[in-house]
Amino acid sequence: MGKPVMFQWAINHAIAEEMRRDPTVFIIGEDVGKPGGPFGVTRGLFDEFGPGRAVDTPISEGTIVGMCAGAAAAGLRPVAEIMFMNFITLCVEELYNQASKMHWMFGAQVKVPMVVRALTAGGYGAGPHHSSSLEGWFASMPGLKVVMPSTPVNAKGLMKAAIRDDNPVLYVEPLSSYKLKAEIPEGDFITPIGKCEVVKEGSDITIVTVGRMLQEALKAVDTLAKDGIKPELIDLLTVNPLDMDTIYASVKKTNRLVIIHEAKQTMGIGAEIAASVQETMFDWLDAPVARVAAPFTHIAFQPKLEQHYLPDAAKLVDKVKQMLG
Repeated sequence: MGKPVMFQWAINHAIAEEMRRDPTVFIIGEDVGKPGGPFGVTRGLFDEFGPGRAVDTPISEGTIVGMCAGAAAAGLRPVAEIMFMNFITLCVEELYNQASKMHWMFGAQVKVPMVVRALTAGGYGAGPHHSSSLEGWFASMPGLKVVMPSTPVNAKGLMKAAIRDDNPVLYVEPLSSYKLKAEIPEGDFITPIGKCEVVKEGSDITIVTVGRMLQEALKAVDTLAKDGIKPELIDLLTVNPLDMDTIYASVKKTNRLVIIHEAKQTMGIGAEIAASVQETMFDWLDAPVARVAAPFTHIAFQPKLEQHYLPDAAKLVDKVKQMLG
């Protein structure tokens, strides 16, 4: 293993390595050049690669993603920053109606290898205009892959995989995870898109988590262990395509499933997982599939209201104990 690296620098290192490896890779967005992005993720890339490959743009998300779709179709590999995920609503036409459909509409004659980075900011006091978790919404769009790293290791591995993928990839970064630090494997490594990670094996219940909720789930697993409960913990990593086979195999072993995610429970990705397990694994279930997620309302600025809104370890522990009676 290499030296410890923080989450945002793991992303930075992944982009830099891919830009050195492949001259068709470039970054584009508001302040991604000399300023290094609003949170410093692209810092140093302008100095190394110059303005031709670290492209600052006006404040126009539609223009940024539209340029990426055209550049990708022409053979380049753009990596766009849209800052907060809420702002991605300003470029849904370019991302969904154009980029995600080109390969299909042109009979597989066109590849669209582009990455769109977007932040979710729950737990950061950033309020309703900056904190939405929309990964489930975008995962419902055919032709668009959606990934959501949870640690510095898979933040780097998923970014490298996303840049090398020949399809549009939405890369969702939980802002509260930026402070995480971990040792990064040396050399070139990839975290495959479309594959879950079994973080901890167990026998009593399966917990599926995504993004920064992994940290809450790990706390919950430690608390439950004190009562002799042994959960199996799965980190989703890719929201589309879903790796249901890994989840099915775990449910066969534990016979119970709970999903925790930061997005709203109503029509969140947990609903799709729950429906698929209920439909395919009904005879293996000893209890209904459960979800720990946000309520169907907007997140608040006020810290105590935000804390009440967000799922956490304590809420997950309560749900697991209810399911186990």
